[in-house]
Amino acid sequence: MHCQSSWRRFASPIAMCLSIAILQGCASSPDDIAACGTVSSYLAPDNSAQLYRVVVTHLDGVPVISRPNYSLSVGKHEFTVAELINAPELKVSLAARKVKVLTVDVSADQRYHIAAQFNTDRIYIGSNQGYWQPIVWQTESHECEIKR
Repeated sequence: MHCQSSWRRFASPIAMCLSIAILQGCASSPDDIAACGTVSSYLAPDNSAQLYRVVVTHLDGVPVISRPNYSLSVGKHEFTVAELINAPELKVSLAARKVKVLTVDVSADQRYHIAAQFNTDRIYIGSNQGYWQPIVWQTESHECEIKR
């Protein structure tokens, strides 16, 4: 009986220490959060300004399923995008509708909205791929956190 009561005196503090250690491992400290920014393709741009939505197919050369937002580390990131231009004056063949790469230099706590800019300064017919270019059309402050 004496052994058992001694064990109980130590078991509770040991269990408490283990619980605290486990909880500290789950809690995030400022060192566990990386600075990041967000690149977004969900916001519908102004079609009257010849801006249209894009679909992301690759991020930094890796195939992805398109998402509305990408929280990314600070630095340069490459987005491979396909345009979704539905302007009636676009007469370019489907074979010419190729993906293009947009490099975004991501800064901490910034959101970058990306789109396809339809170049209407010339008539594009046939297989000319210069009818559009991917752009960042809007930048705004946005709190971002990536847990390591």
